[in-house]
Amino acid sequence: MDIKTQSKFRRTKIVCTIGPATSTADQIRRLILAGMDVARLNFSHGDHDSHGESLHLIRQISNDLGKEIGILQDLGGPKIRIGKLPVKERELQTGEKVVLSPSSTLDPSIIPVNYPYIVEDVAVGDRILLADGLVELKVQEKKGGGVICEVVLGGIVQSHKGINLPSSNIRTPSFTDKDRDDLVFGLEQGVDFVALSFVRHENDLEPVQEILDQKARHPLFIAKIEKPQAIQRLEEILARVDGVMVARGDLGVETALEEVPIIQKRIIRRARQS
Repeated sequence: MDIKTQSKFRRTKIVCTIGPATSTADQIRRLILAGMDVARLNFSHGDHDSHGESLHLIRQISNDLGKEIGILQDLGGPKIRIGKLPVKERELQTGEKVVLSPSSTLDPSIIPVNYPYIVEDVAVGDRILLADGLVELKVQEKKGGGVICEVVLGGIVQSHKGINLPSSNIRTPSFTDKDRDDLVFGLEQGVDFVALSFVRHENDLEPVQEILDQKARHPLFIAKIEKPQAIQRLEEILARVDGVMVARGDLGVETALEEVPIIQKRIIRRARQS
């Protein structure tokens, strides 16, 4: 049975992320021969030149092999991160008090954050997760342009690691200016799917849909479900998109880990019914 026939009878499709370890012609060919159906380009990393080169190789090699490979453009979205620390890494001890500030600083007692509304958008008692959930803080008070927190679960933090605010309604839109530039590039390149990150409400989808509607032929629109707020608005989000992606990485950080399989099954069931 050839690879074309295998894909025809396999309902579950395989999505592979194309990155530094898989972007060569040889690796892409091997992925296709191994059963890749969709190539995901993560626009949180890389630039238009590197993604354009990967896209060209995927199209060329898939054509040579006689197999259609979908290309998914995964827009980066408004990822909140730790700013530049004055040291390579900092170990936070459980019970320690730390200050988060939206301002860049060389003060070793302060952890800079790249989100300008951190003070306004968190409340006393909120959880703040650093290093993609490995370190947990609890907001004690807001004072002097910073957020004073107690370390609930200690660990090591480094510059530019992710920050999650599971209890907060952040004001940054899901579709950023960078996403807009990336989307225009993706449409010019003829991507087959566009995924929007950190969707919280169905209204977050509107600016992307407006751009897609201007095209006679546009890619399928995918909403990534990775925020608790998106779970609450799941029905309304499903009504606006062609499909959803269960982004378990951030979803597992922002919700209780043991709830993720249950939430995932609920999302899949409702998506099939839509």
